This record gives sequence, C-alpha cells and structure tokens, in this order.
Amino acid sequence: MAYQNSTVPFEKMLLNFISNDDPMLSMLKWLCEKLMETEVQTKLGAEKSERVANRQGYRSGYRVRRFDTRMGTMYLMVPKIRNGGYIPFFVEAKKRSEAALMNVIQEAYVNGVSTRKIEKLTKTLGIESISRGQVSAIAKDLNEQVAAFRSRSLEATYPVLWVDALYEKIRDGHSVKNMAVLVVTGVNLEGRRDILALEPMYEESTATYNKLFENLKARGLEKVWLVISDAHKGLIKAVRESFVGCSWQRCKVHFMRNILAYISGRDKKYFAEKLKQIWLQPDYESARKYARSLMDEYELRYPTAVETLEEGLEDSLQFFNFKEIDHRKISSTNILERLNREIRRRTKVVGIFPSMDSYIRLVTSYMIEYSEDWSSSRSYINPEIVNAIQQKLLAA
Repeated sequence: MAYQNSTVPFEKMLLNFISNDDPMLSMLKWLCEKLMETEVQTKLGAEKSERVANRQGYRSGYRVRRFDTRMGTMYLMVPKIRNGGYIPFFVEAKKRSEAALMNVIQEAYVNGVSTRKIEKLTKTLGIESISRGQVSAIAKDLNEQVAAFRSRSLEATYPVLWVDALYEKIRDGHSVKNMAVLVVTGVNLEGRRDILALEPMYEESTATYNKLFENLKARGLEKVWLVISDAHKGLIKAVRESFVGCSWQRCKVHFMRNILAYISGRDKKYFAEKLKQIWLQPDYESARKYARSLMDEYELRYPTAVETLEEGLEDSLQFFNFKEIDHRKISSTNILERLNREIRRRTKVVGIFPSMDSYIRLVTSYMIEYSEDWSSSRSYINPEIVNAIQQKLLAA
C-alpha cells in the first residue's frame, strides 16, 4: 500500500504529460528544468531562498533560452546567477553556433563546393546525407535569430566603443573575395559589454565605416564618449564625422607595432620594453615627459621610429582623460583581438565561405552566444565609475 501511495504523484505527472500535445518533449523539458535547478543549487551551495552562511552566490531571476533537440524545440527558463553567470551543462554541448556551422557545411555541399576538403569535418559532426530541404529548414530558423540580433534596438549611450576589422575569404558570385568584416563592441552605462555590429564589407574606407556607424545610430545609438581602434584613416575620419565631441584612442598595441617596424631586430625587444613604459605612467603629463626623453635618446639612431611616435603620441594617450577606468581596458583593442581570434577559430574550419549569407549566419550565431555570456557575467567596468564620469561630463 505504501508503494502505491508513493507512486501516485508520479502517475499523476505522467497523466499530465500524456495530455500535452507532445508528451515526450514535455517530459524532456521537465527533466531539463529539474537538472538546472539541481545544478544551480549545487553551484550556490543553497536551495532557492534558503538562508545559509556558506552559500556561494545569489540568484537573479530567470532568462528564456531556446533549446533545439531531436524531439523538437523547447523554451527553457534558465536560472540567472548574480555574479559569474550560469549556462546549463547540456546547453554547452549543443549551442546554436554548431547548428550554424553544420548549415555552412551543408550549403557548401549543395552549392557544389569540393567535398574533399571538408569530408573529415562532416564525419566528425555525423552528417551522413545532405538535402536542400535540410538546408532550408535549418537556415530559416537561424536566419530569424540572426536578423533579430543584427537589427535589435540599442541603448542611447555607450560610453566606450571598440572597433576593428578582420579579413575573411567569402565567395561572391563566381569569385572569391577577401572581405573586410567590421566588428564593434561596446560598454553600456551599466558597465556591461555587448557586441553591437558585425558587418562584412568589400573594403575598409570612410564610406564603409560611416555606413556602419549610421546603422548603429539608426538602431538607437546617440552618444559615445570614447572610440578605440587602430589608426586606419577612413575609420578615424568616420568617427569624427559620426560622433561629434567623441574622443578617439589609438590602440597602443597597434601603435607599438607601427613604431617597432622601424627598429632593427637586435634592438626590437629592448626598445619595446622601454616603449611600453609610456602607457604605464601614472598620468598624462608623466607619459608625455617619459616619451619626450625616449625620443631625445633615440632620435639620431632611429629617426623614422621617433617621428612615428611623435606624430601619434597624443592620440595614444586619450585614455588618460578617463583616469577612473582601468587603463588596460581602454588603451587598446585587446578585447576585440580576443573576440576576433574566437571568430577565426570557427571560420578557419570552413575556409572559403560559399556565400555572404552563410558567413553572417555562422558568425552572428556565435556572437549571439558570446553576447549572452557577457550579459550574464560581471560588469566589465564598474557601473559606479561609469555613472561618476557621466555626472562629470554633464556638469562640464
């Protein structure tokens, strides 16, 4: 009798599942939610609303996440953790970017791209047969997510933008072109990072960067305090035209490379160590003073390097105007360099993309995941610091 009573709740649960349109999918969703709750409880060391002294963190509500399975698509309420973020272990194994990568490979097959180069990869992913119907079904779903992400509304103010470009081989008609992919990330007033744009262009120029920035403004962006990039002339001009009153910070890492190109191999390492001290000084005046002494010391030995340093020095020191922010975060485009490496890690598997759409689909799908991880992680810049700078700018 006791056994029968203990099974009543489970039997009722089964009856509830059976009454749904898709009983198996409903059961899987229920199981996933239970697994997430257990995983979060273990991670935090406490149950929901439980008050214990040794808990490792706190919850912060839920977020909806789509999860595609062989049984169908379900929408999970994923618990959010205040610090550190949380991604379910079973979602990590099957992210949307993997579906996008599979779609690129399938599209390559359908469009007649040689199978020899990607045969090994398709076997790894378990792709046995390819059809136009499969391509259309996967692409349609991904296209909706990608379009929504690329056209989503932006906040009015992003204090800091990082802008860079990487080059990818993309098939355009019957020819393969080396296209510039313009990438923009930003920090909002809460100090959180976000990926604002990823736009393939035929070239890097003032016109293409102006178009990039106009698209951002059309989506709601109005105010930017600081833009960090390399010294591409078209980019610099576009920043000045699109964001009047905005400061431009020349990436110190790119700048150092430009200078070191004029230093002999035997002196390069030694000179680089002395050169980097410019941007490690405690304030603007100290940096200028140290740079001046370095230029005086090497003016005769390396005149071109010193001339390059002198011409670009002022633009490379603009981060000192925001002394409240950790200079390592706003003096270079390192944040984008890491992102670009992650993009290339995915795209090098494909090599030459069969179309512009396939590239946008794959990379944007991955960027969506990256953006979600950033949104659930700790602030990149302390929001109190951002607010203090905003108040200072408003009072000026």
